[in-house]
Amino acid sequence: MQIRINYAGLAHSDALSSHIESSVQHAIGHLSARVTRVEVHVRDLNSGKKAGPNDKRCLMEARPAHADPIAVEQEGADYHAVVTAAADKLGRAVKKHFEKLNAR
Repeated sequence: MQIRINYAGLAHSDALSSHIESSVQHAIGHLSARVTRVEVHVRDLNSGKKAGPNDKRCLMEARPAHADPIAVEQEGADYHAVVTAAADKLGRAVKKHFEKLNAR
């Protein structure tokens, strides 16, 4: 499973990249054989010009093999918290997707 990270409106951060990768692996690592790629888009909605509540956004998109992408997003005030919450959402969504497939 590939993890691609895109930053918009903020500088690349090794610490945040590491946190993103570990959060995604923790959330869907057990399903990594069935997911080809996860794209993560981290963005500062205010472009770093001013601080505000819920101005950090993380969009995660998992691409299961031979299926449509599964996307979730989370907004908040802290990048690490937003990434963790988005990864948890993604884990639940991907798990539900595969449970539905197995039920058929």
